[in-house]
Amino acid sequence: MTTARCAAFVLGLALAGAAAAHHSFSAEFDPDKPVKLTGKVTDMKWSNPHAWIYIDVAGPDGKVENWALEMTGANGLIRRGWRREDLPAGTKLVVAGWQARNGSATANIATVTFEDGRTLFAGSSNPAVPAQP
Repeated sequence: MTTARCAAFVLGLALAGAAAAHHSFSAEFDPDKPVKLTGKVTDMKWSNPHAWIYIDVAGPDGKVENWALEMTGANGLIRRGWRREDLPAGTKLVVAGWQARNGSATANIATVTFEDGRTLFAGSSNPAVPAQP
């Protein structure tokens, strides 16, 4: 096998692995399970391909559950006006999105609204959501 063919083969394997590692919205989240959650930030992971917010949400029984909220990657959030200092632990948020198909405390979110009424778009991967600024 020539060097060029070998390099093309290795590149193809790498790209196939990256594509397989990423998921579509409908593979993990249920568009028929919308959620609107109010809670306090416990952590924020600025990462790519997805950033994550973790919030404590009190249920009707008073039991607190920590939700993992998937958004677009850190680069996309910054382009939408997000800043690292926006989400210190304890910040109260209202988020809207869709719960994971497995029923866990995981959601893909479209918007985050702060106590002052300011709303930031989370870059949801739901294809039914109109393009966000």
